[in-house]
Amino acid sequence: MALIDDIKSKVKAILDERLEVTDVTYVPKLDDPKLTFGNTGLKFTGSSLFIDIRGSTSVLNTHNKPVVAKLHMAFFHTIVKIANNLDGNVRSFNGDSALIFFQGTYKETVSNAVKCAMQIKFMIDNSKDGINELLKKYSKLDFGIGIDDGNIVCTKVGVGGEHNRDIFWIGNPVNKSTVLGDNSKKPNHIAISKYVYDNLLDWAKYGKKKNYFGQEEDVDMWTRGTFTYNGKIEYYYYTGWHWVV
Repeated sequence: MALIDDIKSKVKAILDERLEVTDVTYVPKLDDPKLTFGNTGLKFTGSSLFIDIRGSTSVLNTHNKPVVAKLHMAFFHTIVKIANNLDGNVRSFNGDSALIFFQGTYKETVSNAVKCAMQIKFMIDNSKDGINELLKKYSKLDFGIGIDDGNIVCTKVGVGGEHNRDIFWIGNPVNKSTVLGDNSKKPNHIAISKYVYDNLLDWAKYGKKKNYFGQEEDVDMWTRGTFTYNGKIEYYYYTGWHWVV
């Protein structure tokens, strides 16, 4: 079959056939046998954490390629270690960004996603113990993190073969976490949707701060703001707080 006919035949089959979506209680991997190149998808509920390096083009144009590679290796190593420690599932490395999923429908799930974000902030940005103190010999890294929660569908895309396939993640939690991450600016590196904020456990919502009399009291770590999503104005919450690793 000629290439043009092969492509058009497959596209027609994709469009004409019904997408069979199966509910699962885990974050799928590329080798999941339930994901095929047929019209199949898997759906799970969970929190989506998007993280992205700020100013990566400037970093690329400032340093040679081996240095840029080392900076990215340090960045992603930090993210993966922290996420894995909190039962997060790191997926979809894409240039200077990544997605981390926390499967579940409990307040503990969204709270763990927030703890992960706050620990990443500490481990990268803390003036004493953060890796930026090591990276500054080349360039400190800036970043933004966004978190949303809800139903996520994934499908396998590409063609057969080890290097020609990946998973495509679909759903408002993925899109909204990306928009929120893009809106996050130093020193408020973390932004979460209103749904996430409303479902946080107290330990992920309130922190200790000394009042005028030197006494510790609980304060809300989050500040409310607005952003535009899907053509509508929505509330979101941002913070500059961190969580010590």
